[in-house]
Amino acid sequence: MKKREVIFIVTALILGAVFGGLIGDVIGDFLPEGAAKTLFSKSIEIGLDTTRVELYAITFTFGLMFKINFLSVLTVIFIIVYFRWWYL
Repeated sequence: MKKREVIFIVTALILGAVFGGLIGDVIGDFLPEGAAKTLFSKSIEIGLDTTRVELYAITFTFGLMFKINFLSVLTVIFIIVYFRWWYL
C-alpha cells in the first residue's frame, strides 16, 4: 500500500466516525423514548480529561476524548468492509 492510500483510508475512517457519531446523535434526539433512542443516543467516552498547566502569563490545556456511539462504530465497520472490497 502506498503512503497516500494509507492517509486516505485513515482520513476516511476518522471522518466516518465523526459523521456517524453526529448522525447518531441527531437521530437519537428525534426518536421517542425507548430502545431505539437508547441505541442511537447512548455513547461511551474514552480518553484523557483536560489537564491545565498554568504558568504566570501562559496557560496550557491538554486533553483528548473519544465519544463513541452505535452509528459511529457502524460507519467505521462499513468503511473498513468497503475498502477491503475495493482494494482487494
